[in-house]
Amino acid sequence: MSLPLPLLLPAAALVRAGGRAPLLLSVQGRELLNVNPMGLDSGGCSMGWAGPCLLNTQIRVGPLTTAAMNTDMGGLGGRPTNPQANPFGTALHGAGPGLIRTGLEAYGGRFLDSSSEFMQSNITQYLSDPQYYFQVNSQYVRNKLKVILFPFLHRGHWTRITEPVGGRLSYKPPVQDINAPDLYIPLMAFGTYIVVAGYALGVLGRFTPEALTLQFSKGILGWFLQVILIKGLLYSLGSGEAPLLDIVAYAGYGFAGTSLAMLARIFWNYLYYFIMPWFCICTGVFLVKTMKRVLLGGPRSYERHPSRNHYFLLFLAVVQFPMLFWLGNISG
Repeated sequence: MSLPLPLLLPAAALVRAGGRAPLLLSVQGRELLNVNPMGLDSGGCSMGWAGPCLLNTQIRVGPLTTAAMNTDMGGLGGRPTNPQANPFGTALHGAGPGLIRTGLEAYGGRFLDSSSEFMQSNITQYLSDPQYYFQVNSQYVRNKLKVILFPFLHRGHWTRITEPVGGRLSYKPPVQDINAPDLYIPLMAFGTYIVVAGYALGVLGRFTPEALTLQFSKGILGWFLQVILIKGLLYSLGSGEAPLLDIVAYAGYGFAGTSLAMLARIFWNYLYYFIMPWFCICTGVFLVKTMKRVLLGGPRSYERHPSRNHYFLLFLAVVQFPMLFWLGNISG
């Protein structure tokens, strides 16, 4: 599209190129006007250069197209086409994606490190590592069962053995410490308890899937009640920071004596009433010795009260009688 924009230029604006050579008017290399001085009506001037002759002469330049103006004069009507720069965008662009990525990686690394430290210092304090409780062998199982079923014959100490790991003290696994809790014996004892209960129900002629399910539910409920009892005891005595899996292991050791008493009942019914009280006493003594070690060795939230500790530990031992008798009762 062409705009009829006549451009009036005074002849004095023309620059003499030398002699009688044509005079050129151009903008940024684009020719806009080509004037030959010999062809102009100079009013009888015969001088060899065009300056004085064209002093008052006006020359009409043809119409310019908007495209030519845009190209030659740097934009629309000579105005710049680039908008004003955004200082914030320039700053972000100057920072570069590498600097931003480095900052995000550093922040993410610090966040992950703090999260892992929180996990190790808080969650593992209560749950510990499950693999730790299954590091056992046959010798450990035999010696541990002797301690559980005959605690009076245990001549060694009841304190757990520690070792430095990563700059702090850590307990040795059960395979290296007879006093360490494990989950292998409680789980095997609970499985034996269910098998013996099913066999006893079959001998008595009362075996049904519902009866075995009821016995299984009773065992789970008894185990849970033991955990609540031990946890509440430790919490009331100001030592509630024992790992949960430790308490689960201590509460499950009672199934070992209960399973043997139920097995003896299959061969002679009255033998059960002689063996079960003995195992109740042994389980109570084992828990009292173990809990005393936990109370004396672990951190406490308030002052110790020896008399109150003795009462609570005695209560824990006495509760084993109704608890184990209830678990050993086969219902069909």
